[in-house]
Amino acid sequence: MCNKNWGYVFKFDNFNNISSSYNTKVMENWRKCIIDQLQERNKNQTQCFQELILQNNKLFENANVLRSENLKLRIGALSAGSNSSIASDGKLSEKIQHLEQKLLMQQEELTELHRRKGENSQQIIDLNVLVQEKDKALLNRETSLNEQKAANNTLKAEIRMYETSKLELENLNQILRDEHQALQLAFSSLEDKLRKAQMENNQLVERLIKYKAKDADKMNEENDNFLNNVSKFPLIRGTFDLFRKRNAKMQKELEEACRDTRGISPEDLKEGAGPTYHSVLPTIAAIKFDAHDGEVNAVRWSPVDRILATGGADRKVKLWDISKGTSECRGVLVGSNAGVMSVDFDSTGTMIIGASNDYASRVWTLSDMRLRHTLTGHSGKVMAAKFLGEPSKVVTGSHDRTLKIWDLRSRACIETKFAGSSCNDLVTADGSGSTIISGHFDKRIRFWDTRSDSGPREFVLNGKVTSLDLTRDGKYLLSCVRDDTLKLMDLRVNQVILTYSCDGFKVGCDWSRATFSPDGQYIAVGSADGSVYIWGVNTAKVETILKEHTSYGIFSRSAVTATAWHPYASFLVSVDKTKKAVIWSNV
Repeated sequence: MCNKNWGYVFKFDNFNNISSSYNTKVMENWRKCIIDQLQERNKNQTQCFQELILQNNKLFENANVLRSENLKLRIGALSAGSNSSIASDGKLSEKIQHLEQKLLMQQEELTELHRRKGENSQQIIDLNVLVQEKDKALLNRETSLNEQKAANNTLKAEIRMYETSKLELENLNQILRDEHQALQLAFSSLEDKLRKAQMENNQLVERLIKYKAKDADKMNEENDNFLNNVSKFPLIRGTFDLFRKRNAKMQKELEEACRDTRGISPEDLKEGAGPTYHSVLPTIAAIKFDAHDGEVNAVRWSPVDRILATGGADRKVKLWDISKGTSECRGVLVGSNAGVMSVDFDSTGTMIIGASNDYASRVWTLSDMRLRHTLTGHSGKVMAAKFLGEPSKVVTGSHDRTLKIWDLRSRACIETKFAGSSCNDLVTADGSGSTIISGHFDKRIRFWDTRSDSGPREFVLNGKVTSLDLTRDGKYLLSCVRDDTLKLMDLRVNQVILTYSCDGFKVGCDWSRATFSPDGQYIAVGSADGSVYIWGVNTAKVETILKEHTSYGIFSRSAVTATAWHPYASFLVSVDKTKKAVIWSNV
């Protein structure tokens, strides 16, 4: 059906048998339609193979040309070798076949070489791309290496600078050490002179007392002579006896006031009140208020006014004025980065210190509520901070097992005491600040002498020490112990003379604070059940139990953490873990 040009030839012989009944015009249209359809189908089916057909035709033409040339060559070969034998023709034919086979093999080998060449070219392209990537990576590495070299050179220069600075600081430190040693020697010399002067002063005082005694004897002798002379005048004699009794009474009161003036308020001195204050047992909760936004850890009264300071877990120290019978917030001292564990006023009532869990202590002035000093240097929580004699010195105790003495004038730590155990509380035993007493986690109370470098004296108890407090005369030390007891120690004999405990009393935390009354007749401490227990010091019996805190809960979370007795009024304050503060009174 197809010719050489892939055409189609159709014969329509059967069309002659069509009935003559059909109209000639209809037959012509029908034929034309079929022809058009066949031409269209032929065009659609041959168009996509047109190029192949052309290439095939060219190949056929080339093959014909080659056949004709081959035929000519054979004819020429036959004419040239007409004289050769039939055997030679057979050999020539075999040789030609061998050459054709060899040519076919060479063509296949050439095709394989072209294929390999393509693969090698692709590999070369891939390797070139990889080499470019490696070059880029190498360039980046070189750039980074140069930067690191520059940074290394900079660091070496800084190291040289720091080494030079270190040498200068070492030289300066050596100079300061030499100066300190010289000052220490001068201080020792001055201290010796002071002791000698004090001894001379004591001798002079004793001599003065003797002279005064002699003068008094002479005066008494003269008074006796005078009384003998005025015995005839009873009215004059009675008036003189009354004057002498009043004078003796006033002298006795002055002697008592000289022995203890810390319990007298400035207001009482102005009004002419008595020189001593006798504590009374509190019975009712006079004022109740929320002191902080969380647990209240510490409480302290001002030594000169009815101002109360509290420290809490909300990182604040708050001042409360209760002089009007209500709790009025006088100010909020901020700056701590963690809970405040201890507060203390200086002897003048113008400064306050707070110990914090952020490893630091802070000092504020009450006149302007400003933060004046931040004492950093501990590596653990600071649990206690007290003014050391004068307002310019402070001692702190921490969980890092050290006590540090600070000079607020230079804002630096001037001495570190290594206790070997976490410090929970501390007190100063005298007004000069020469003796520090600290209570520790290892069940020991340590006595430190700031005037010497010798180690502390130690006293072992039966449990962890949570707090310490001293009587006004400094003779008795009260310690709260984790074995749910309170110990009273006589510092003159360095022995525990009384132990206070009772059923129901439980120490609520490691910083539970116990306190003496101003006259040293009572002790007060908070319990884990929210009660405040008050013992008589001499009787060792529970005088009263205050349970106002239990109205806020009976679980350990409502434990009373600290108590404090007002130094010259019948007020006792207690604080607990549920942010409450209660001020107790007897009226």
